[in-house]
Amino acid sequence: MDNNNAGPSRDDRGATATEYGLLVGFIAIAIVAGVSFFGDSLNDYFQGLGTWLTTVI
Repeated sequence: MDNNNAGPSRDDRGATATEYGLLVGFIAIAIVAGVSFFGDSLNDYFQGLGTWLTTVI
């Protein structure tokens, strides 16, 4: 008895790759949006930290 065609094909490799691609894209958009939104305050924070480290060292 041949059971090779017993059910529907479960080859989801293409769908999985597409889902990972979308996930990476959304994460990249979130990072860009976060840096754009918090960019000035982060810059001020790191400049202050650099100044503090210079005075300590």
